[in-house]
Amino acid sequence: MSVPTSILVLGSGELGGSILQHLAIHPHNQSTKLTLLIRKGTLNAPKPDKKTELEHLAGLGIVFALGDVVSDSIDTLRDIFKDYDTIIGASGMTFPAGTQTKILEAVFAAKVPLYIPWQFGVDYDTIGGNSAQDLFTEQLKIRGLLRAQDSTQWIILSTGMFTSFLFESSFGVVDLESSTVRCLGRWDNSVTVTAVEDIGQVIAEILYTAPKTRGVVFTAGQTIEYAQLADEVERVIGKEIVRETWDMEHLRQELKENPDDGLKKYRVTFAEGIGVSWPEESTFTHQHSLQLKNVETWLREFLETRRIS
Repeated sequence: MSVPTSILVLGSGELGGSILQHLAIHPHNQSTKLTLLIRKGTLNAPKPDKKTELEHLAGLGIVFALGDVVSDSIDTLRDIFKDYDTIIGASGMTFPAGTQTKILEAVFAAKVPLYIPWQFGVDYDTIGGNSAQDLFTEQLKIRGLLRAQDSTQWIILSTGMFTSFLFESSFGVVDLESSTVRCLGRWDNSVTVTAVEDIGQVIAEILYTAPKTRGVVFTAGQTIEYAQLADEVERVIGKEIVRETWDMEHLRQELKENPDDGLKKYRVTFAEGIGVSWPEESTFTHQHSLQLKNVETWLREFLETRRIS
């Protein structure tokens, strides 16, 4: 398959916006039709921030198609998808179980030539089907269905944890307000992270300059141990931080007491240290000399944005 001529992005959040932005401005984009699937209510009555975002996307030449991957039927989605040669799933964390499978069935029914599913995360193949995070089970199912057919080509971009999630106070690893860094499992455990705003760059580079790339592709802004993370946070904020260890016993007990808590499932999975990091030199980004943000760069930009606002 050559460079796509018509791309539909599913998801109007931060990830979808990053993907559309980079696809639109990439120098090798000559005449690709870029479309965002969006709910009718969101398009007709957007909140102020969303209105500004949609106006920005429209200014880049991106058009909008009405649809809802959660409530629409497979047949309805098939009729939408059939007009595109590439579908990119850019949303899903809050979707009901089974939504990603339904999207895939619609992709197959529409005979879409290339699909990039919502699998921007860890190495589900290595983690396997017995992790604490049951969301990963459906992700493995999606991979199995893709591998079992040869009509639709596919790319899965394994990005590791989104860098912003590492600094999400509710997740608990880095709490900037209390100047605390906690390790998940052990201080020498490592995690691969990629900034959301960089993921769009990688997608655009693959589709426009390496269009024959297929299968599971790895990327990394940085692969970092928790001890190194603590050192970098301390250096950037310029003050001593508190270091706390959340070992496996603590994390598993927390999950046992709150078995439906998604964040606690994630903590246990990352603490186990399997399939959540990989060498930077083995990634597509390193091999193609793409300059992505490491943790220090991302944090400095984040703090500067907070200072300005």
